[in-house]
Amino acid sequence: MKIFGITGWKNSGKTGLMERLVAHFAAKGLRVSTLKHTHHSVDLERPGTDTHRHREAGAQEVVLASSARVSILHELRETDEPRLTDLIARLTPCDLVLVEGFKSAPHPKIEAHRASAGEALLAPKNHTIRAVASDTPLPALGLPVFDLDDTDAIAAFIEVATGMTPRSAPKLANDCFALPPGVNWTPVDEALETLESRLSPITGTEMIPVADARDRILASDHMAARANPPGANAAVDGYGFAYAGLPDGDNIKVPLVDGRAAAGTPFSGTVPMGHAIRILTGALLPDGVDTVVMQEDVQVDGSIISFPAGVKPGANARAAGEDVAAGKLALPAGHKMRAPDVALLSALGIADAEVHARLRVGVLSTGDELAEPGTTLDVARTYDANRPMLLSLAENWGYLPVDLGHVADDRDKLRQAFDDAATKADVILTSGGASAGDEDHVSALLEQTGSLHHWRIAIKPGRPLALAQWNGTPVFGLPGNPVAALITTLIFARPAFSKLAGGPWLTPQAFDLPAAFSKSKKAGRREYLRARLNKDGHAEVFKSEGSGRISGLSWATGLVELPDEALKITPGTPVRFLPYTGFGLT
Repeated sequence: MKIFGITGWKNSGKTGLMERLVAHFAAKGLRVSTLKHTHHSVDLERPGTDTHRHREAGAQEVVLASSARVSILHELRETDEPRLTDLIARLTPCDLVLVEGFKSAPHPKIEAHRASAGEALLAPKNHTIRAVASDTPLPALGLPVFDLDDTDAIAAFIEVATGMTPRSAPKLANDCFALPPGVNWTPVDEALETLESRLSPITGTEMIPVADARDRILASDHMAARANPPGANAAVDGYGFAYAGLPDGDNIKVPLVDGRAAAGTPFSGTVPMGHAIRILTGALLPDGVDTVVMQEDVQVDGSIISFPAGVKPGANARAAGEDVAAGKLALPAGHKMRAPDVALLSALGIADAEVHARLRVGVLSTGDELAEPGTTLDVARTYDANRPMLLSLAENWGYLPVDLGHVADDRDKLRQAFDDAATKADVILTSGGASAGDEDHVSALLEQTGSLHHWRIAIKPGRPLALAQWNGTPVFGLPGNPVAALITTLIFARPAFSKLAGGPWLTPQAFDLPAAFSKSKKAGRREYLRARLNKDGHAEVFKSEGSGRISGLSWATGLVELPDEALKITPGTPVRFLPYTGFGLT
C-alpha cells in the first residue's frame, strides 16, 4: 500500500483537501483508505446509541455491522495510543492510504495552509513534508507550493511521490554520439570524456521504502529527518554526573540518587549537582548529567560510589547529533544505495527514498550463425555467449536485464526487433554486425535512421563501437567477439549506464603491480590483457592474446591496462592492474 499524508494547523483546509483527494483517486478506480488523528475528547458516535451504551457499560471493543458497512470501536482505556504503523496494519489492503494529521510520523506529507488560520508553516521544521498547498502565495520554501484548490496538481504530485506514476526523464539529444568531423581514430580517454560530458539520466523517479532501496540510485539529496543520535546519551554502562560538581581529591566519592537511566527508559528527574545516577549504554543523559564514568572504574558502597580522579569532562557521553545533525545532508543525489546506507537513512528517520527507476538494459543478439547453447552440433553455428553474459552483467550492476532474444540477418525482422526493444528497454546492447561490412546489418539499419556514429576507438581488443538511437532509445553496438564485447562493455558501457541510470560516472579501481610476463607493445592503441595475480602478488597474463580464446575471460580476475604509447615490459616492470571487482563483477 502507498501511504501519503495531509497535515496542517486547525482550520487550514486539510480535511477539505482530503475529501477532494479521496474523490479524485476513487474516480480513477483506485481503492483508497483514510486514517485521521483527532483529539482524544472527540466522540465517534452520539450518546444514547446502542453501541455508545455498550462502551459506556465497559465493553473494550464493539463491532457494529450492517449490509452496508462494518464499524469497529476499540476503547484504549489504560493502554497506550497505537502507532500509525499499527493502525495501517489493521487496514484491508488497498492502493493508497491517505493520512490526516500524524505530523510527526515519518511518511511523506503535504502541508495544507490557509492564511486566515493565522498559524506559521510547519514545512521548514519538518523534513517529511514534501510540498505545501496554500490559499495564498508564499515566499520561497525550497519545496513545491500548490494552490490549495488545485486538486488535480496535488494528486499528480502524490502519484509521483508515492511511485504510483514514475516521473519521466528527458531524452538524450539526437547528436549526443556525434564526433567532430574528420575524426577517424579516437583515443580511449577522449572517447570516455565525450561520453561522460554528453550523457545524462534517462530514467524516471519513484518513491520506495528505504528498506527496499539497496542497489537503487538516489534521485535527490536526502536530508536527516532527525539527528543521530537524537539526544545526548551514554556510550557505556556506568554512572553519570555533572563534571563541575565533582569534589577534589585522588579518590572521588559521590552519593547516588534513586532510580536509573536506561535505553528507552529515561530518568525523568534532574540529578542534583554533586550527585550521580546509574546509567546504561544508550540511555539519554538526564538533566544535570554531562559526564559518565565506566562501571569497571567504580566501587559501590551502598548509596555512595567512588572512583579514581582523572575523569575528563564529557567522558563517555555522546552529544546529540554528533554523527549527523537534523536537517543536514545524509546522502546526495546520485549515490547508489548499499546495506550500510539503508542503515544510515533508517537511523535518521527517513522511511522513504526518492530513487531513479531501474535502468532497463535490453540485450539483442544478431547473426545467422548464432544458436542457443546446446541446441545443435553443427560446427558452422556459434553458440550465443554474448547475450547471457551481457544480461548477467546488467543484473550484477543492479539494472533490470531485458532479454530481447536473437534475430537473424534480416533487415525487416531486425527493424521490428528494434521497434519492440525501444518500448521495453531504456538502453539497447547489441553484439555483432556493428562494423561496416556487407553482413553488418545492425550498422546498416541504424545508418538508415541517420543516428549511427561509428566510433573507431584506439583499443585492443574491441576497436569498433557503434553508437546510435532508435526511436529515442540509445543503442550500444558491441563487437561480436565475446572477449572484445566484455572489455568494451566494462570500459565504456559500465560508466555510461551509470550516468544514464542517474548515478555518477564510474572510474574502475586500478593499482600498479609488478609484471610476471614479458611483452613489447607498439604505440597507437590502448591494450587490455586478461590477467590475474600469482602467489607473489604479481600480474600474470593469459597464455594467448587471441580474442577468440573465451576461456581467458573466466581464467582472469582482472585486466592489465597498457597505455597508448610503446612499452617494453619485462618481469618486474610496474603495470596497471584493474581487478574484476573494481568493475562491479562479483
